[in-house]
Amino acid sequence: MTEKPHTKKPSLSQLMLGLIFGIVFGFLLQKGGVGKYHILTGQLLLVDFTVVKIIGTAVLVGMIGIFTMHAMGRVKLHLKPTRVAANIVGGLIFGAGFGLSAYCPGTNLVALGQGNWDALAVTVGLIAGSWLFAEMSGTLQRGIGKWGDFGKKTLPELLHVPRGAFVVIFALVLVGALYAIGQFTIR
Repeated sequence: MTEKPHTKKPSLSQLMLGLIFGIVFGFLLQKGGVGKYHILTGQLLLVDFTVVKIIGTAVLVGMIGIFTMHAMGRVKLHLKPTRVAANIVGGLIFGAGFGLSAYCPGTNLVALGQGNWDALAVTVGLIAGSWLFAEMSGTLQRGIGKWGDFGKKTLPELLHVPRGAFVVIFALVLVGALYAIGQFTIR
């Protein structure tokens, strides 16, 4: 699936909707407890699965919402290319940052918003890392950016499964996994 790159500027109402949904999502993350250090370290130690349950639920709702709105012609998908090497390296860097700070970008902002001072240092690191990535992105694109390039594809396209069937099957698998995780607790 190749679509034209997004060139039109978002309208004020689109920006306001984005802001409102961002605030609501941040509020729900905070109420779910994912801005608390002991919850995040519990996830890293595999003894508290609150973060997986919340993010899994967000993925489920987001997937159903986006694909439904796309099928109705209400949104366009703006896909990034799938590049295996870049995803692995990025995942390792993300994992190292998460392991060292116990915050990912979203939970860091939640923690910062609720007044956790340690999140301020992580915010500085996130901004510095983003700046460094932006400065190096051209070099990275010419290097590891091309290794394992599958192009702009969705999972249904890569698996050769109709999109609607994929959404239903993946939703059922995700609900089952979230239920199983809810039953599993280490004491």
